[in-house]
Amino acid sequence: MNRPYDLVVKNVRVVRPGSAAPLDADIAVRDGRVAALAPAIRAEEAKRVLDGQGRLAFPGVVDAHMHVGIYQPLDRDAVTESKAAASGGVTTSLNYVRTGQYYLNRGGPYAQFMPAALALAEGNFWVDYGFHVAPIAASHIDEMESLLVDWGVPSFKIFMFYGGYGLHGRSSAQDDFLMIGPEDRYDIAHFEFIMRGARRLMERFPQRAESISVSLHCELADILNAYTKLVERDPTLTGLRAYSAARPPHSEGLAIWIAAYLAYETQCLNVNLLHLSSRKAIDAALKMRDVFPHIAFRREVTVGHLLLDVDCECAVHAKVNPPIRPREDVEALWEAVLAGDVDWIVSDHACCSAEQKWSAKEPGNIWLAKSGFGGTEYLLSGVLSEGRKRGLPLGRIAELLCRNPAQRFGLRQKGDLAPGFDADVVLVDPDESFVVRAAESPSQQGYTPFEGQELTGRVKTTLLRGEVVYDGGSVVGPARGRYLRRPAA
Repeated sequence: MNRPYDLVVKNVRVVRPGSAAPLDADIAVRDGRVAALAPAIRAEEAKRVLDGQGRLAFPGVVDAHMHVGIYQPLDRDAVTESKAAASGGVTTSLNYVRTGQYYLNRGGPYAQFMPAALALAEGNFWVDYGFHVAPIAASHIDEMESLLVDWGVPSFKIFMFYGGYGLHGRSSAQDDFLMIGPEDRYDIAHFEFIMRGARRLMERFPQRAESISVSLHCELADILNAYTKLVERDPTLTGLRAYSAARPPHSEGLAIWIAAYLAYETQCLNVNLLHLSSRKAIDAALKMRDVFPHIAFRREVTVGHLLLDVDCECAVHAKVNPPIRPREDVEALWEAVLAGDVDWIVSDHACCSAEQKWSAKEPGNIWLAKSGFGGTEYLLSGVLSEGRKRGLPLGRIAELLCRNPAQRFGLRQKGDLAPGFDADVVLVDPDESFVVRAAESPSQQGYTPFEGQELTGRVKTTLLRGEVVYDGGSVVGPARGRYLRRPAA
């Protein structure tokens, strides 16, 4: 008989972004896309049938903030960290990259960087992937059009603290770190010119304008330098509490005000405020929304900042920028999530192995530890577990993890389960609890700051474009990830 579908996923409760309640429906797949969503699709109409066993079916998670390849070669990192992503229901990985030290450890033009990065990535991702790019040198601003047109990169990043503060702490050699020339300045004027470059692209390519955006890491180097000196002299401050005090929340808030005014000045209308970590950062972001209502600000938080605080036992394992904060800031972030003032949640995944993460001689020294840690595999379960305790609806979780980042970053075929969308499906047992153990993750990091946390809501199966890539605790099949040029057609 004629079988119009390649696959039908039966006996699931489909969670769609914004939905009031899960929908009892089957999912039919043809050519890697959702072909139909309806009750009681006949099994005989498909070449293959997958029994969902009554589980929730989420759209594949879009982890819009990752750093695959930051601490080790991109080709090797892509394998293990994309497997970790698939094990947690992530089917799309958007990775921030830049020239300079770390990543490919090279300066120069993106015309040479991008082919090298894509060659290393090809065939090594178990999930679909794309890149955000940071214009570091002045010459990179002239390459923004090529990044958009030739490489499908419409999203650009600014690290507001890089010009005068290091990745892991104080630094006196930032030009060497960024691999820029003596005439280049990574400063507020450079940030302005990046925004003007993005505005020019919006005007020149109006059909792509909604997907062109500038993302900012909002901390100010001058504040960080001054407070680091104060904290280092205070013997009562140690560990994560010391690192949070050295990078105080008002540095985030002040940076957000500067970034917002630059957006107003340049008419850069799409601005993403990344990994907001504190009440002061959230308050500043909301004030700027009210001051400049014509600018489409988007506010991001990470699962790490929602699940960890400065008193957690993970200590140096959880060093990250901006820092893990006191519990009152964690609660402020959740208040913003529940109020609808956060647009998406991400992992900020940056796999940093133990031998790199902390000093062998002084393993408890927060100043000697490197910044960043992995966690993409706990993104969906972490938000499900803690969010549902606080009354966060399933349809809102699908907005925060799937649809919203997909729409912002030009992934028009991702983020929902509806006809025409990629058949990225995550089957979740919402009632199964598990204890986080780094040893059970495909990531090569070897530890996790989430170790020992009990989460409720376990990913059982992940499908990428209708093909199973994770099932029953194991990654399945070959690497199927594709590079995503954005915005998608």
